[in-house]
Amino acid sequence: MKTGIKIALSIAMLSSLSFGGEQFAMSDADRAMYAEMSENNPADIMVADGESYMEELGGDAAFAKYLGVSEDNLPSYIAGFPRYIKKFDMVVGLDQVVQAMMHDQGKKPYTLKSAEMFSLLAYIKSLANGEKINIDVNANPQMKEAYALGEKTFMTKRGGRGLACYSCHSPDIIGTVLRTQPLPELGHPGNAAAATWPAYRMTKSSLRTLQRRFQGCMQNALLAVIPLGSKEMVALEVYLTDKAKDSEIAIPGLKR
Repeated sequence: MKTGIKIALSIAMLSSLSFGGEQFAMSDADRAMYAEMSENNPADIMVADGESYMEELGGDAAFAKYLGVSEDNLPSYIAGFPRYIKKFDMVVGLDQVVQAMMHDQGKKPYTLKSAEMFSLLAYIKSLANGEKINIDVNANPQMKEAYALGEKTFMTKRGGRGLACYSCHSPDIIGTVLRTQPLPELGHPGNAAAATWPAYRMTKSSLRTLQRRFQGCMQNALLAVIPLGSKEMVALEVYLTDKAKDSEIAIPGLKR
């Protein structure tokens, strides 16, 4: 069963996240739980559910055929998403491809925020485990446009607090602590957000996607929440996926 590569994270590595000890409020019990979950990620079960959903659509071979690639090349192709798909004439995420495939099969597509879609997306992306992100933002005008829009979305200040994504993830801020959590560099090899989502969030006790995580950040920052699958949201994923380019995909991830 293709349930993804478990992410090994030792107690020593967890301790290195303290950023000065008392600043990073993670109890010993939480650390122990995190270490246990890194070996037995609860999301593995959800990825297995996603595999079952894919089988209902014809399996990996049918998905590869829908994308116009060989099954052997499917993992590498998946590692290049979001990407421009000519038959849709737009830059899309894997979940949107699934929706289109379900529609073309006469099935009611899962919504982008459904647990079924989260599981299916995690399974599909887990097929690329071990592959390096190979997104090409210069492949065509559509990808260049998506990258530019994603960068603008990341940098633009808006909302009640006048914040942008960049406000919490700029080089000057990375490593400081907000709400007990050190702010990460989203493309750093040790984090590489695009390579480790979908992931299981301990605080939510559920599997979440990268775009859903974006929405959570927007809510916390009092920003108007951008809809899943919208042009702006896909563009934001393009921008941050490019930041994580050449990082090795490891799905499902595990996040506090």
